[in-house]
Amino acid sequence: MNIPSELKYTKDHEWVRLDGDIATVGITDFAQGELGDIVYVEVETLDETLDKDEVFGTVEAVKTVSDLFLPLSGQIVEFNEALEDEPEKVNADPYGEGWMIKVKVSNPEEAGTLLEDAEYKALIGG
Repeated sequence: MNIPSELKYTKDHEWVRLDGDIATVGITDFAQGELGDIVYVEVETLDETLDKDEVFGTVEAVKTVSDLFLPLSGQIVEFNEALEDEPEKVNADPYGEGWMIKVKVSNPEEAGTLLEDAEYKALIGG
C-alpha cells in the first residue's frame, strides 16, 4: 500500500499536501481500495469557507457513498474538474491526478493535528 512520507493524513483517510497556505486534499490509497471503483466525485462547496471536519463533498463508489471531511479550516479555492469526466483517476492515482480540492488554509496551527505517515500506517494496521 502506498503511503507517501511527505504527506499528512487524517483519521478519515484523507491526505494533505501543504504548500504555503494552500492545501491539496484527496483520499488515500487505502480509502480508494476500501471504496472500490469510484464513479462520481461531488464537491458543491467551491469558493465556500468551511471549518475543519465539515463535509466538503462526497465520493460515490459502486458499493457506497462516503462524505469527504475538510482536514483544515479554510476556503475551497479549486476543484479537480478532471474528476467530473474521469472519477476513476482517484482509484488509479489517488496522490497525483486523483486529487480532489485545494484549500486556502485559514488556521495553519491546525496542521499540527494531522497524522504523519507512520501514525497513519498504524491507524490502518499497516
